[in-house]
Amino acid sequence: MSQPNCKQDANAHEQPTGGADAAPAAGTLSRARIVLVRPSLAANIGSVARVMRNFGLTDLRLVAPHADPLCEEAKKLSTHGEAILHSARTARDFGEAVGDCVLIAGTSARLGGLFRQQNLQPIASAMPEIIAAMASGPIALVFGPEATGLSNEEVCRCHYLLTIPADVSYPVLNLAQAVAVCLYELYQARYEHAQSLPSAEIAPLADQERMFEQLEDALQAIHFLWDERAPAQMHAIRHLVGRAKPSPMEVKILQGLARQIRWYVEHHPPTVDQPLRP
Repeated sequence: MSQPNCKQDANAHEQPTGGADAAPAAGTLSRARIVLVRPSLAANIGSVARVMRNFGLTDLRLVAPHADPLCEEAKKLSTHGEAILHSARTARDFGEAVGDCVLIAGTSARLGGLFRQQNLQPIASAMPEIIAAMASGPIALVFGPEATGLSNEEVCRCHYLLTIPADVSYPVLNLAQAVAVCLYELYQARYEHAQSLPSAEIAPLADQERMFEQLEDALQAIHFLWDERAPAQMHAIRHLVGRAKPSPMEVKILQGLARQIRWYVEHHPPTVDQPLRP
């Protein structure tokens, strides 16, 4: 008898298989990726694969999964989406799963606190922007663990945090249900908004992350980022720049700015009478 919560099998296959259940050929949503962070229930992974098949998506990434996507429970609930389970890629961490994406949208029912309020977007209003970003490269819709959702650190690395309207007495949707709602809105936006939105090249997240690291280092050097306020200030900067969807050239400009700040600090160290101040 299969176990509902199948543990991850280190030898699970990662290559797609053919046959009647093969996923459909890549279409206009071929650049949309579903990322499940530390999923714990194989049944949910299988159900997500089914929903992806319904809406024509094929790219599934699993970040440090606790369940095996190829166990019988997952396959049973995938219903014509089994090829998606076979082709799913496993990533060690968040960055590996989305590093090549130009836009990352996380999802959460937990909306309190500074880190979640700044990039919060109603799901319907965010989808046209997400569709437009696909002209530049892959985008990722990210879903957290069933029990806890995405961490604040993971939310900070998302350009948007999507919320699905639900009754306040119990707003937490099942993982596969949340994926279904998001993909329905994405599918609708493809038809309703894609043709009217301008598109521009956006730098992949991995390049943006390197830029943010260099910028943070430079801002620390001039003491703009200082004391216990630094994480919140850097989050605000990330949100500001991320909202602009920087192009590869703009990322290089900001990297150049960071290098120039560091150069100036190294060649003009503060004196005893004129120390750097926050």
